[in-house]
Amino acid sequence: MGYKITEEGNFRYIEQGKGPVLFLLHGLFGGLSNWDAVLDYFSPKYNVVIPLLPLFDMPLLKTNVDGLSDHVYGLMKHKGFKQVNLVGNSLGGHVALVFSLDHPEMVKNLVLTGSSGLYESAMGDSYPRRKDYNFIKARTEYTFYKPETASKALVDEVFEIVNNRLKGLKIIQMAKSAIRHNLSKDIVKITCPVCLIWGLDDKITPPHVATEFNELLPNSELHFIGQCGHAPMMEQPAEFNAILDGFLDKVLAPVKAD
Repeated sequence: MGYKITEEGNFRYIEQGKGPVLFLLHGLFGGLSNWDAVLDYFSPKYNVVIPLLPLFDMPLLKTNVDGLSDHVYGLMKHKGFKQVNLVGNSLGGHVALVFSLDHPEMVKNLVLTGSSGLYESAMGDSYPRRKDYNFIKARTEYTFYKPETASKALVDEVFEIVNNRLKGLKIIQMAKSAIRHNLSKDIVKITCPVCLIWGLDDKITPPHVATEFNELLPNSELHFIGQCGHAPMMEQPAEFNAILDGFLDKVLAPVKAD
């Protein structure tokens, strides 16, 4: 990614483009580069903002979904954003859901892709073979429909994280927080337009999870993408962008007409 990372206080983020704010949240093992194709596609007509979530910078006791939601709120207040189009993948979707429940007035619409919050089958709560590179490689490839999508750089990054004692502890703490923080009884309160974009071959949050989200969220629509795993914006970027673009055009049309 060739975009400038802005650092202001506790916040690190990318901001590119002008227009309505498109705010993108990455997952547990994700990063800014997960959104490369989305940033390139949407920055000509949206102000695309991608925060680097402080997964390894928060105190251990505050390393949870609520802590990340608070960080997102802090960045939005820092930037002076009144209302955003909020997009989240995996853990980032979970954070987006919690944020939408806590600050509904700040969320114009919500897009979830491979989101946790109801169910997930992740790497587990420990890494008994964390020093086994091939094991970590296989678990990283499990995220995608096409194993080759897990580049060596991505596998190396995951391997480094799980073999760093403090980072590993925080990943486990965050994963446990996500599993405990089930939102099935709460998300019926989210009334803004919601777009669910899901990989048909997602093994971490399988298609039935998307269907349950669709049933629980009162103003939602569901789109499946074939030959696609847990990160559609990385694995099938053209189809993901087309669905997201169509949804945003539809829900923002009255605003753009004013």
